[in-house]
Formats: sequence, structure tokens, C-alpha cells
Amino acid sequence: MIQNPILPGCNPDPSICRKGDDFYLAVSSFEWFPGVPVYHSKDLKHWELYANALNNPRTLDLRGLPSAKGIWAPCLTYCEADDLFYLVYGVMYSMNARYFDISNYLITAKDPAGPWSEPVYLHSMGFDASLFHDEDGRKYVVALEWETRLEHEKPGPISIMEYDPAQRRVVGKPKRIWRGGTDRGCIEAPHLTCRNGYYYIMCAEGGTGYYHSVTMGRAQNVFGPYEPDPCNPILTSNPVDVNERHDWDHLKPRYFNPESVLQKSGHGSYVDLPNGESWLVHLCARPFTPELRCTLGRETAIQKMRWTEDGWLRKANGNPLADEWVEESTLPEVLLPEIPDRDEFDRPVLAPWYYAPRIEPNSFVDLKARPGWARLRGQESGCSLHEVSLLARKLTSLHAAATTKLDFNPEYYQQSAGLILYYDNMNFFYLCKTFSEEHDCGVLQLLQLENGTKREYPEHIVPLHGEGSVWLRLNVSGRETRFRYSLDGVDYLSIGPVLDTSLLSDEYSDYGEFTGTFVGITCADRLKHEKTADFDFFALENTVEGETC
Repeated sequence: MIQNPILPGCNPDPSICRKGDDFYLAVSSFEWFPGVPVYHSKDLKHWELYANALNNPRTLDLRGLPSAKGIWAPCLTYCEADDLFYLVYGVMYSMNARYFDISNYLITAKDPAGPWSEPVYLHSMGFDASLFHDEDGRKYVVALEWETRLEHEKPGPISIMEYDPAQRRVVGKPKRIWRGGTDRGCIEAPHLTCRNGYYYIMCAEGGTGYYHSVTMGRAQNVFGPYEPDPCNPILTSNPVDVNERHDWDHLKPRYFNPESVLQKSGHGSYVDLPNGESWLVHLCARPFTPELRCTLGRETAIQKMRWTEDGWLRKANGNPLADEWVEESTLPEVLLPEIPDRDEFDRPVLAPWYYAPRIEPNSFVDLKARPGWARLRGQESGCSLHEVSLLARKLTSLHAAATTKLDFNPEYYQQSAGLILYYDNMNFFYLCKTFSEEHDCGVLQLLQLENGTKREYPEHIVPLHGEGSVWLRLNVSGRETRFRYSLDGVDYLSIGPVLDTSLLSDEYSDYGEFTGTFVGITCADRLKHEKTADFDFFALENTVEGETC
């Protein structure tokens, strides 16, 4: 059996395609650099992180963008006629006054591992843009046309524009083709496909929260008119039928369904196999209850599908509710490399599973200065929207332990380094070594940022006399997060209070949404941006519920 989610942690808005026997899946990355993780599978059960498509800081500048802006909803397609992969992505810059200022781009590659072409600008009329390759060789871009006029329904219709590969641009004006297959409202995430003489449109409706869903329609002309699937929605976490076109808030917590393990199920993309199977990937979330806080963010799940005799796509078991457990494909099982629990920093380059907020990790990480160690050059505080030296991995379980060994000798209170659990620049837990003038030495201190309010817990400060290394550890045990330290790497002592994990979540954050929690190592030097901290290793392992490390 396949257990969902197949990509736990911050892996939302999946887009899947197939080339031969290989499946590739791209997800959103928001303010994190590099952008657009691409996963690979042979059997739809086992997945590996294959590449990060957007890894050039010259063409991807995310500095200054607020949390949850940046790269939204990539669309990855493969065109057999061109033997090319196409990636459409949007860079959301601002949602001020609900204008949703975004630029949508297109890049191509022979292989999702790259190299990718220079970005081609498409348009800025709305978000969740995707590319459709018609059987006659023409190409079209569909997107949500974001509506700003007060007297019109929000967020807007799905519109289409033709893309001219020779001119490398979209041509003509947008044509509005679809306003949804239900009255859930908040339509988004359009994908066009063609099958047996019909054009199919797949969208998300109900908002990307607790009334989220996948819906479909079809037409005999790419420009419509499209008829809705009579059984919409074809996938959801809550099948109740309510007209919510008047409410364009995306979250809608009133539609939480306690009968469903996978909440927020929607924003789908499907793939047909030569053996007759069809599969749908979609985002989902697993919140703390009753607060409905999703610390891991929105994740990717997969469902087995089937086509009916009258040409509609359905879940294989006929139930539109997203399933936690799914029958495996008949494809041969192929195991793929998993991200290791521990990194000794003995590779010549950073592993692809490391990310940094807004800037390229290589701009502040040095793996050569001290072989076997990662040297981080300190920059701005973790609250900054510009240049933060934070090397992080996605938290994929609510039962996990992260450990590192730190060699750092701060000389001023504006210098710090340590271990961090980070949701966004306004919400994080940070155990750091810094300099205390009162103690005239380095000290360990726990900092917490809660919606922009900082707590320093001075009663828990631990002086560290001398210049030896210190081991730092954090344990996430469901709702409880604890920090510990060790002077020998064997015996660990607790430091600071038990913290509420659920505060690091989509719903609790006042400044960000849509992403998820990361854990990593970090260094700050707000004095000169030159002080460095050395980390001997970084370990992140999922633990058994109730287990402590």
C-alpha cells in the first residue's frame, strides 16, 4: 500500500508529468531558495528529490519578499513532439490591496535536472499559470485571471491565451473560459489536457483551506464552452455542497471534516499510464486539532483514479474523499535514494535538500575552509527579509530530532549561531550561542519569535566558559518542542521551557501562509556580516511517537 502523504512537509501544489517510465513532480517553494523542487519516481510510491529547477540567483531574486510570496504553483509538463520539459512558474511579489502582483515565466530543459533555459516572461494577469500542448502543435497558457474590480466575483475566472514558441510570448488578449464546476468559489489551479476528442479542464475550488477540492469540466473546443463533471468535486476532504462564491477567504476552517485524515485536499494534477492506470496528485494537510494549525504546511498526496465509460475521471474506489492509504500501482517497485538522516558535510557541494530563505545557500556556506565542516558566514537576523544565513531542511514529521555540533566564538552580542526551528521570519524557535557582556563569555540562550514578538528567556541562559564545541539538539514531540545541549556529545541537558510546536503553522502566523516549518543551522553577525560559525554535522531524523533522543 501507499501511505499518504507521499511528500510530507512543505510540498504543496503538485504538478506531475511522465516521460516514458519516469514520473516527475514539481511543487511550490515560495520564498525558499533554490526554487521549485522536482521529485522523481518509477513506481509512484517511492520518490527522490531529483533537482531544484530554479537555482540561479541572477534570474531569481527573492530578497525583500514577504513570507509566502515568491514561487507559486509551478506547472511541469513534457511535450513528446518537442522532447522537452516545460516549466511554468509564477513569482508572487505582493498581495497588497488584494492586487496579487505576479510575473509568470516559462523555462525549458531536456532533463528536469537541467540545465534550464533562460526565463521567458508570459504575463501578469493572475496566478497558477499552466501550459497545455495541443495535439495540433499549438500551445496555450491558462491561469486564474485575478479580479480586482469591486462589483465582480472574486477571485475571478480561468482565462486562456495562446503561446507562440517562435515569438516566445503569449499573443492576443485573455479569453475567459471557466468559472468553476461547483459553487464552492475561489477557483484556481487550472490544468488543461486532451483525451478522446475532449478538452478537459481540472481546477481547484473552495479555497486552499478546509473546503478545498478538485473539480473538472470538458469541452470539444479548447475555448469552450466547458460542461461541468456531474459528480464534482471529484476529490475533496469535505464533500458537503454549499454555495460559497460570496466568500473568497481561502481558509474556511468551518469546513474541517473530522472524518478525514487528509485535510485541505485539492489542487490536483493527473497522469495517465500506458497500462491503463490513472493517478492524481494533490495537496493536503494534517492539522493539530482543535486549533487547526498545520505545522508541516501543505503536503503532497496521491490517489488512484479511473476513467468512466462516459469519459469522466473518478477515484478508483468511487469515494471523493482523499484516502490516507492507497492501493499500489501494478508498476514494478523501484526503490530510490532517500534523504539521509545525517550530513557530515564531507561532500564538495551542498546537497540539494538544503534551502535558505530568499538567497542562495552557497552565498554564505563554505564547505572547503574547514574540511568536514560547514562554515556559515553570519549576516542579518532571522527576522530579516533580505540576507539571512540559514541552512535548512523541511520538517517532515511532528516527531523528529535535530542535532548539530557547533564551534563558534562570538565576540559581541550581535553575533550568534545555533539550531533553529523556523516557520517564517516572524515565527521561530532558536537555541543559539552568543556573547554576554554580563557574563563576559559566550552563553547559550533560547529565543522565541511569536508573530513578531521576541522572548529571550534570560532565566535560562547557560554560560559557556572557554572555546570548546557545544552540541545542540531539538526534539519535536507532537505539540511539544524541547531544546537540549551537551558539552561532550553524550550527556544532554534541557534548556528553556517546553515550547508549543503548533505556533509554527500556517494558521497561527499573522505574516505568512501556505508554507511549512523548516529546521536548520544558522549564523548571524549584525555587526559586520563577517563572523563565521562552523558546524561539524547536521542530523535530522524522524522518531517514533513518544520517543526522546
